[in-house]
Amino acid sequence: MLVTGGNGFLGSSVVRGLAASGHTVVSADLRVPAVPVPTVEHVVMDVTSASAVSAAFAGRAVEVVVHLASIVTPGKDSSRELEHAVDVIGTRHVLDACLAHGVRRVVVSSSGAAYGYHPDAPDWLTEDDPVRGNEAFAYSHHKRLVEEMLAAERSAHPELEQVVLRIGTILGERVDNQITALFERPRLLKIRGASSPFVFVWDADVVAIICRAVTSPVTGIFNVAGDGTLTVDEIAERLGKPVLTIPEPVLRAVLSVGSRLGLTAYGPEQTVFLKHRPVLANHRLKDVFGYTPSKTSAEAFEAWRTGRTAH
Repeated sequence: MLVTGGNGFLGSSVVRGLAASGHTVVSADLRVPAVPVPTVEHVVMDVTSASAVSAAFAGRAVEVVVHLASIVTPGKDSSRELEHAVDVIGTRHVLDACLAHGVRRVVVSSSGAAYGYHPDAPDWLTEDDPVRGNEAFAYSHHKRLVEEMLAAERSAHPELEQVVLRIGTILGERVDNQITALFERPRLLKIRGASSPFVFVWDADVVAIICRAVTSPVTGIFNVAGDGTLTVDEIAERLGKPVLTIPEPVLRAVLSVGSRLGLTAYGPEQTVFLKHRPVLANHRLKDVFGYTPSKTSAEAFEAWRTGRTAH
């Protein structure tokens, strides 16, 4: 099998997990890792290049593809054009290669962000709810476009099996991202009147779910999240930090001025992100896919908090 984005935080764990289970693994990324995984073939592949993707498949009899390559946390030199090229065009190239080379199954890491951030979203989102990723948020919008692409391929090419994983906020001992950065601040930010709940999933559970998706007879779309939620107030209590509660109009005004002056990377649209975070129901993951996460949202957060203080 071939794993795209094999050097990333999630990809490197998935590659090791698949190799440990005895699978023949080809790990593809922009460069060969400094410490290659024994028994794994590491190849250089840029998903934005159709020819590079096709070359990675050629002559390898790939049966299953685990497509993880995407830009989750953009760097300072990133651009919307680059992120679209990797997230959306890159997925198009991978799917084309899967069809051209007779791949049986593709496992895709989507995101809860594909549902978008909307005031009319239900309290708990299920896989039957529409993906409405907001254009204002690159990652959310791109995951929506990818899912629309996947839906079209399910209709046009049912012979290519799909497992699509809409993953919630991942926490783990080594996780350091935009969400955990919120928790590292002296005070946690909350919009007045919004509960802003989080759903978390432990990284080891995500890896186990992806590895299971490779061999399970089950296909389809699955939310990947632990049981339950944690609100900003509950998170602050666990961290022993105060909560700064701000009316949304005030925060929008502050962010508007700050973004114009270059004082913050976030614009006024960020209040939508903070106020209408998607909350993922995991019933189908447990009842249909057959996997119950080892940690609830609260337990995953506590394990992350404990690991953070231990280091």
